[in-house]
Amino acid sequence: MSGSKPDILWSLHHADRYVICDSELGLYRIGPVGSGETKAGALPLSEETAATLLAINSDTPYMKCVAWYPKHEPECLLAVGQANGRVVLTSLGQSHNSKCKELMGKEFVPKHARQCNTLAWNPVDSNWLAAGLDKHRADFSVLIWDISSKFSPEASVATEKIRLSSGDTDSGLVVTKPLYELGQNDACLSLCWLPRDQKLLLAGMHRNLAIFDLRNTSQKTFVNTKAIQGVTVDPHFPDRVASFFEGQVAIWDLRKFEKPVLTLTEQPKPLTKVAWCPTRMGLLATLTRDSNIIRLYDMQHTPTPIGDETEPTIIERSVQPSNSLIGSFAWHPTSQNRMVVVSAANRTMTDFTVFERISLAWSSTTSLMWACGRHLYECAEEGGVGGEGTVEKDIATKMRQRAQSRYGHDTVQVWKNHLLAGGDDPQLKSLWYTLFYILYYKLDMEQKQQGNKQALVYSGIKNIVKSSSGTTENRRCWSGSDRQTDVPRFHSEERSLALRLCGWINRGPDINVEPFLRSLEGEGEWERAAAVALFNLDIRRAIQILNKGASAERGDLNLNVVAMALSGYTDEKSSLWREMCSSLRLQLKNPYLCVMFAFLTSEPGTYDGVLYESSVAVTDRVAFACMFLNDTQLPRYMEKLTSEMKEVGNLEGILLTGLTKDGVDLMESYVDRTGDVQTASFCMLKGSPGEVVKDPRVQCWIENYRNLLDAWRFWHKRAEFDIHRSKLDPSSKPLAQVFVSCNFCGKSISYSCSAMPHQGRGFSQYGVSGSPTKSKVTSCPGCRKPLPRCALCLMNMGTPVSNCPGTGKSDEKVDLTRENKLAQFNNWFTWCHNCRHGGHAGHILSWFRDHTECPVSTCTCKCMQLDTTGNLVPSDSH
Repeated sequence: MSGSKPDILWSLHHADRYVICDSELGLYRIGPVGSGETKAGALPLSEETAATLLAINSDTPYMKCVAWYPKHEPECLLAVGQANGRVVLTSLGQSHNSKCKELMGKEFVPKHARQCNTLAWNPVDSNWLAAGLDKHRADFSVLIWDISSKFSPEASVATEKIRLSSGDTDSGLVVTKPLYELGQNDACLSLCWLPRDQKLLLAGMHRNLAIFDLRNTSQKTFVNTKAIQGVTVDPHFPDRVASFFEGQVAIWDLRKFEKPVLTLTEQPKPLTKVAWCPTRMGLLATLTRDSNIIRLYDMQHTPTPIGDETEPTIIERSVQPSNSLIGSFAWHPTSQNRMVVVSAANRTMTDFTVFERISLAWSSTTSLMWACGRHLYECAEEGGVGGEGTVEKDIATKMRQRAQSRYGHDTVQVWKNHLLAGGDDPQLKSLWYTLFYILYYKLDMEQKQQGNKQALVYSGIKNIVKSSSGTTENRRCWSGSDRQTDVPRFHSEERSLALRLCGWINRGPDINVEPFLRSLEGEGEWERAAAVALFNLDIRRAIQILNKGASAERGDLNLNVVAMALSGYTDEKSSLWREMCSSLRLQLKNPYLCVMFAFLTSEPGTYDGVLYESSVAVTDRVAFACMFLNDTQLPRYMEKLTSEMKEVGNLEGILLTGLTKDGVDLMESYVDRTGDVQTASFCMLKGSPGEVVKDPRVQCWIENYRNLLDAWRFWHKRAEFDIHRSKLDPSSKPLAQVFVSCNFCGKSISYSCSAMPHQGRGFSQYGVSGSPTKSKVTSCPGCRKPLPRCALCLMNMGTPVSNCPGTGKSDEKVDLTRENKLAQFNNWFTWCHNCRHGGHAGHILSWFRDHTECPVSTCTCKCMQLDTTGNLVPSDSH
């Protein structure tokens, strides 16, 4: 390799040794930094590894190519091709056995001197060495030498005169008779032996790729192409070969050798080397001239066999081991995706690993796994200690746990669903209470035969207040205060309905909020209860609640101070009390205490301090607006608040939008933000009118939730959801999808026909219950032809299993339902969709507990193994 860039060759039998070939041969050993294998003068290759020079061989000048002997012994034997066409066997001084001494210095000389371009040892018969030479008009370019052949004494004197190397004449054994001569009047630029047969040699000739069969050297298989350099066989796929020309790489399939199956276009600069990764299937590395990067082509997904019409899938990427220009590289023969590169200028070496692309995979139960190379990793979640240290659960985990607790299925006390969801999400709590009030007042209007107002309940408070008519303004005095100032309030029938939907129970023209206040006290929400009492102009009740909260267990003693401040309320605008409350209210941490003083210090009709306090529940702000804003201010505020709720996907906004198209838009934002299709599905089914349920987005959420239940193997839960859905939305009830028809007349074998009016309907009763009082149906009700026979008991289908011999008691209790209304599962018809054989379900299941093949003789179908889902156990089974 005189005058050319260096090359690297890994030892085939020593994972820690490689040779650098340039003007001389250098043997290196690689090892961890600081270990006994690396000496003080070791060359650093990476942060972890270094290389130690073991031996140098400079006795073979004019090197053009080098090949490492494939067998373990003799150790470190190399074949060197020279500029004059000679092939010399040399070593790096690592072996001293008799065989190595016999081969050391042996030379193989062609008839006419010209450059040796490539060498290739036969991987099976290690005595065969193929050499590719430049063209000569009177000689062959592919010579196969047998290194065990004896030298030619008559040629020793003549060849000694032109020897380019100096050494002992006793070691200069010369062989001039090759074993095979191929490729006359042509040039050979690259060679490789084909692994499928030891006598097949692939050669890159001057204008074609040729496959030589040494069993018949007069014939060869060839294809015309320019891609004749660097031919190399994929070690994991012996029929796939890569070669290159200039800036293109050609991928060949030897089974279809007419044209390349794929051509990879490189950079404008010509290629210098291509190499398949020996530890990774379908990974090809290429290097271009004067480049500091190595390109990788991943052909892992290439279809095999490759068809004429199919384009293989190639994933391309680049790696940059160092900033210097790369002279050559070599894959490590055993370490996964490991590579050593040598720079073109100063022979600096770098050891690095080509990391695999990491492919992540989520299981349906939120387990995370990823593959990296040959390793498979599973992410194990560390258990939290509890409290604030616990990691928030993924939404899929939450939905799975909620499904197990029958979340969403309570149709009577709908508000309890937020408890089944964990009870810690205020948005879910507001949502389910809103749905509870909607369904409650809808039922109340049905009982009062107020059909015209039922749709109004669904439309949301934003639309309810828009339709408000006959609004009256009345003025009411403070209760429990020395000041008797009148406060303006507004009342209408629609506003009363809005207050009902907010949970502030309204009776007649006045609002009786006492039950609501008691429920808030029971939940320990003292500040909120005091604020609601104050909004209803009852200062004495608000002070009473605050005092009770201060004296309660774990109560806040500061509530007594707030109660004292309330007791000094005055409506004089210039009073010191109003001035101090206006300046200090913003320092209060609890938002309800803050809005209490904002309300007391606001002018009538200007309550922005209350209406736009985002920490206050939407229900309370909406109820406050319904009482204190006029017909002009109220719709404007509702519209603005609704837009805010829809934009962020806040479920509290369902109170405003109702279960309308606006509600679907809001729910869409919520699902986009959280992925909670479970809540979205149940919410839209609970009270939506039919046109909303038919919205494609709602149907998408429902189908996604059904698919999730199936993925979790919650098949019973999914069936319960389908039943629940069909009750709330009758249009979703699926039609019958499976029928058993007679093979003779084609009519359905069903008990709904006139021949048997006394029987029930359904596929589940095709087997007939085992009750002795019921008829045995063993023939078609239409044509009276006999039904097929069970492959095991040979009795006609329709005969109850309980009357058949050999049925165990354990099988008789198998039933798809938890009720005994339908026939036992053992009596059902069952058959294989592949071979069409079958029988009673109980018999078939019993057979496949001990056998793998079909019970019908001469049928080798493995029926049960074809049913991948049937072998799974439902996760929600009890």
